[in-house]
Amino acid sequence: MSSGQQVLIELRKMIISGEIPGGARMAEIPTAEMLGVSRQPVRMAFRLLEQEGLLLKNPTRGYTVREISPKLIQDALEVRGVLEGLAAKKLAEKGLTAEQHDQLMQCITRIDPIFKKPELTDADLETYHHYNTIFHNTIIHGAENIAIVQALSKNNQLPMASAQALTFDKNNPLSEIRRLHHAHIQHCAIFNALKNRDSARAESLMREHSLVVTLGDMMRSIFTPGSNSHI
Repeated sequence: MSSGQQVLIELRKMIISGEIPGGARMAEIPTAEMLGVSRQPVRMAFRLLEQEGLLLKNPTRGYTVREISPKLIQDALEVRGVLEGLAAKKLAEKGLTAEQHDQLMQCITRIDPIFKKPELTDADLETYHHYNTIFHNTIIHGAENIAIVQALSKNNQLPMASAQALTFDKNNPLSEIRRLHHAHIQHCAIFNALKNRDSARAESLMREHSLVVTLGDMMRSIFTPGSNSHI
């Protein structure tokens, strides 16, 4: 995984967990020093986090961390689920083209081997992120509905709404691996529904899939009574 991707994932996790609180000012040099990296990957991460709605660009210099609540994240994920679910429904009704079938199948077969190992490397996370993005984009654009694409683009500017907003908490690797593996199994089920042109199931599965971001937090809350973590 590139240093830029590592910095992006780490900063995203720190903001979502509250380790970097809402309202905090962020600048390239101190952030680079904190993470032990150069300024370039930090600069790239800042721009992407701004696009994701986690950072707000200051009028003069630097960024400010957006105030984020669990409700805001939940609302954004719910809207994403509705829109991606509709895209999956439309694609199932039309039926997969040979190219779409092969593209989705490739995503599944490229991701599957990483879960046959006891732990995930940075390269594994890069593989997951790459093919997860392709999987979602294939379905979204396959629906051939510009309104869905534009609505998702707008919603993706809210915290954690985008399918590309990958998080991985290295302090809780087991629950994170389970979460990503669960998402992979959902991909398999979604693909099967699309292949069989089962539009109702494809839509339902896709809507449920949008909430996989919160799965790790839910598991920790079950096994750690009194936990106050959010995502």
